[in-house]
Amino acid sequence: MSSRFSPIFITGPTASGKSAVAVRVAEALGGEIVNVDAFQLYAGMDLLTAKPSAEEQQRVPHHLYGVLPLTETCDAQRYRDLALPVMADIAARGRVPLIVGGSGLYLKALSHGLAPLPPADPELRARLALMTADEKRTQLLHLDPDAAQNVPLANPRYVDRALEVCLLTGQPQSKLRQTFAGTPPAGPGVLIEWPRELLYQRIDQRVHAMVQAGLLEEVAHLPAVSATAEKAIGLRDIRAHLAGQVSLAEAIAAMQQATRQYAKRQITWFRRESWLQTICLDSQSTAECALPQILSHLSCPPQTSLP
Repeated sequence: MSSRFSPIFITGPTASGKSAVAVRVAEALGGEIVNVDAFQLYAGMDLLTAKPSAEEQQRVPHHLYGVLPLTETCDAQRYRDLALPVMADIAARGRVPLIVGGSGLYLKALSHGLAPLPPADPELRARLALMTADEKRTQLLHLDPDAAQNVPLANPRYVDRALEVCLLTGQPQSKLRQTFAGTPPAGPGVLIEWPRELLYQRIDQRVHAMVQAGLLEEVAHLPAVSATAEKAIGLRDIRAHLAGQVSLAEAIAAMQQATRQYAKRQITWFRRESWLQTICLDSQSTAECALPQILSHLSCPPQTSLP
């Protein structure tokens, strides 16, 4: 891939305004957006996963949104296999690939590649499913005392995978990951941050906006989903309401809380990625006012004149 058209990474916690900022950056640089959100890959969950709006998608080309059926599973390796040809095609046409989203492991798969780790083992995962979260964390730290430095221990999915790697290889997963720790990123990147209180307000407001836009109807019409897709935040909460198990207010509150917890885990993940340049936004910020700061961090002259 030509260095002139090497990818640019735009990431941050959920509800941080990545989509709007990325569209403006794409317009300024002559770029096209490639999704790096694990759940926005799926078709049929546009509201639930807060996909870019139709207006945003009309302004610049967007790729890898809604490309997987809900019945299929996905992981970082499959995502990388999907994304690399798309990025190469964008660059070959003289455009800039903008990798946009908040799934840290998927982003890392493109920015630094994947460590040579063993594939998932269904039999082992079935055994791990019988253990409590505390038991798995304790065993992981026993097998790999350094795991706390590179595994979000509050995230069961990452703990399961790290423990699986330790058990399958007989080695600490942190040692295996060091094989590519010194790899430079494939391109520059920015991390969009907000004061925690303001970010949580944005999350709460967005959940209400989702409901008003038809979230209940969207979820009601979803078919059976894969083990990956069913982890989409809010899916279980809205389904519980539709089944008459909880009130709408309770479902909204649970979805808001789960989203805030997810944002907290994302913030912890991205703070370890020292190659990302932090862009701090606040209640007065817009995509327009953030653009010059982002371009300055990226050291990219715009291809179009800024307003």
